Amino acid sequence: MSRLLAFEVGPIRPPSEARSLLIRITRNCHWNRCSFCPVYKNKEFSVRPVDEILSDIDLLDKHLSNIRATFSSPLDVTSDKVWSLTQKVEPIELVAFDYALKWFNDGMQSVFLQDADALIIGATNLANVLSHLRNRFPWIERITTYSRSSTILKVGEDGLKELKDAGLNRVHVGLESGSDEVLKIAKKGASKAMHIKAGIMIKSANLELSEYIMPGLGGKRLSEVHAKESADALNQIDPDFIRLRPLALTDRAPLYSDFESGKFVKCNDIDIAQELIMFIEDLEGINSMVVSDHILNLFADLEGKLPDGKKHMLSILHAFLEMDSEKQILYRLGRRLGLFNHLKDMDDIRKMDRVLQIAVDEGISSENIDLVIDRLMERFI
Repeated sequence: MSRLLAFEVGPIRPPSEARSLLIRITRNCHWNRCSFCPVYKNKEFSVRPVDEILSDIDLLDKHLSNIRATFSSPLDVTSDKVWSLTQKVEPIELVAFDYALKWFNDGMQSVFLQDADALIIGATNLANVLSHLRNRFPWIERITTYSRSSTILKVGEDGLKELKDAGLNRVHVGLESGSDEVLKIAKKGASKAMHIKAGIMIKSANLELSEYIMPGLGGKRLSEVHAKESADALNQIDPDFIRLRPLALTDRAPLYSDFESGKFVKCNDIDIAQELIMFIEDLEGINSMVVSDHILNLFADLEGKLPDGKKHMLSILHAFLEMDSEKQILYRLGRRLGLFNHLKDMDDIRKMDRVLQIAVDEGISSENIDLVIDRLMERFI
């Protein structure tokens, strides 16, 4: 059966991979049971044939070669020249051309392997893909992918070293929580011990490791244990990056039904700020970079290199909690509207007046701010 498309792209990638070339290894998520995640629900998982993936890479190489022959640099790109190039591209290959052009404009430095867990195809198969990428684009500085702790443990130390030798640089892992009780609620399919073992295994293979933590995932009841157990797990792993991704629920996520029934009581921004203080205070003996690189985070500048960056991060959280309730409401609203990125933005009179006017016009108060924030955050999921 012939392919419907000459090139495939999956639905998501980490924010840190915004400028990366996207290569789809699998379709959707083979686990697909996480209660907080709406992304792949009701979608069938499949592994793409290696030959098909290699064909995608070759197709990108073909169009990129033409683009590089036409433009000396991204500064040289003009709409007229691009239009002229597209007239020579078969319609079925236009998606590949567009992605090749985007990557050219973005500097051609990094590649991200999609979808939810590229390592599931096995070390040997993925090593073939990595080698092909490196052969076609020898200037690549970084190749990264998502993976699950359970998959990493199956690949094993030898498999991870094979992938490192073939050109993989970084693995993104959704730890989400270090609490077994919270992981059970999240239906993560991994225990704290599994996460720790997999994280240490990645580091032992000399691969960079990004671990994702989800503030608020334990709800109000398990907020403290979630914070402290997560910090403990990360202290044992010492990942290169700790990336913050607060819980944001949509009705497409299975956990939403527990929220509606009252079984799961969500944390609001105040609760999460308090939880983050407990979490950051307990991070000890590691040199990770804490990163706040997602629009869902309340503070875009809540980041720093441990251990020295801890004081800066805690100062932001304490400053927010020490505000009066009216200012907290305005900052929360301004951040979710995209007008504020950090607390200092409240010193901008024009921005502050705009947020104040919206709050007055929409009748936003302490009684309804949590509901307003939930609705605004749904836009980013």
